[in-house]
Amino acid sequence: MRRRIAMSEGKPTSEELAALVEQQAAEIARLTQQITEQQKRITELEQRLQAAHRQAAPFRREERRKKPDAQKKRPGRQKGHAGTYRPRPETIDCEVDVPLPGCPHCEGQLADVQKREQFIEEIPPVRPVCVKVTAWTGVCARCGEVQSTHPLQTSTAVGAAGNHLGPRAQALALLLAHRSGLTMRRSCQALWDLCGLKLSPGGLSHLLQRAADRLEPLYARIGEQIRDSAAVFADETSWYVGGPKWWLWIFTTPAATLYRVEPGRGSDVVHETLGEEFGGMLVSDCLASYNAIDCRKHKCIAHHLRVLKEHEESLKKRGIVSRDLLLWKVLFKDVIATWKNREGLEPAAYVSKVLQLARGVENLLGRSPPEPEAVKFRNRLARQRDHLLGCLSEPAAEPTNNRAERDLRPAVIDRKLSCGNKTIAGKQAWEVLRSVIVTSEKQGADLLDTLTPHLRLASE
Repeated sequence: MRRRIAMSEGKPTSEELAALVEQQAAEIARLTQQITEQQKRITELEQRLQAAHRQAAPFRREERRKKPDAQKKRPGRQKGHAGTYRPRPETIDCEVDVPLPGCPHCEGQLADVQKREQFIEEIPPVRPVCVKVTAWTGVCARCGEVQSTHPLQTSTAVGAAGNHLGPRAQALALLLAHRSGLTMRRSCQALWDLCGLKLSPGGLSHLLQRAADRLEPLYARIGEQIRDSAAVFADETSWYVGGPKWWLWIFTTPAATLYRVEPGRGSDVVHETLGEEFGGMLVSDCLASYNAIDCRKHKCIAHHLRVLKEHEESLKKRGIVSRDLLLWKVLFKDVIATWKNREGLEPAAYVSKVLQLARGVENLLGRSPPEPEAVKFRNRLARQRDHLLGCLSEPAAEPTNNRAERDLRPAVIDRKLSCGNKTIAGKQAWEVLRSVIVTSEKQGADLLDTLTPHLRLASE
């Protein structure tokens, strides 16, 4: 077409221009369709790449929720913190003197010889102690068949199944799998490298389930301790038990932590865990499942501030600063400061401050902000009107739900390593063992000494 136009006497004709425009429009349409298809393909490949980037890709934090590098905290302690060093051992098992009679190089005479002391902690070579236990069975005329037992026995199995790990070795295996964050295979490898104990991943799985059965009374006792607490912090996250749509629940206090893996996210889990007559305060986020139980409640202020920040960022894009959101932020920070300083205030001054904050809440709830985001935030808090200042009326409660989130974080790491559990028996063992270990650690107990007696056959 261009050649024909160029060969014309001067100006191209209107028919030639129309044909040229039509040809270029068709070419543009074809290229646009090609770009659209390629962009769709690129998006699909990027999504597949992100899903394959990490094992627990469904649980990765969304990009919009990640903090920019400039806002991330500097790793390590804050500037100006007190220095730390390795403490001197309390017990010295042996002393070694290394004399220096002369120069180690030329054997010349030395002057100004001074003493230099070091304290070295070393691990001696570890070898398992194998004990052959010969137990006896007999028949009692009154009691029937009876048998003798030894404190090292963990099972009555004999023959091909007669080779066992002792109770302390089993307790160490539990700690590697449930406290150190190791997978089954790495736990078995650590037992072999550190102690020379052979154990297969399948054998460790069965060991964990048997141990959970014996620790079930401790798990029930933790549940009773949770129900008797003045304040309980609760949270939940997604979980796998052979597939998705399971939930890991956590109910925790400063002295105890209870884990539950359930197929639902409803209020029935809260009722079953805390009971209908729970007299403490429940600290949680704004999930509706926590509202069904009839007890005193406090809603996490950190969650409110997080939502408030999202609304502020949305308004900032339009160049708007909401006075109402700013007032809510000041009020919540004042609540946190009041809770922190409650010990330093006189009782009358503290009561007066709480009443002042309560009036501030009512005033802000009664306002009509012009921004839709501020209205949405006000409506969110209006639904939780009675639970915004609960932490100020219960000394055991805290302004935020961070205690539950901190106890939940190691479990989330486990989920990234194993993607949850494969069977119902596995999830039952997981929740029992993790609850017992975390609670014992909170109470300052020696974990090996705590677990070992419960793994003995004689303890039954």
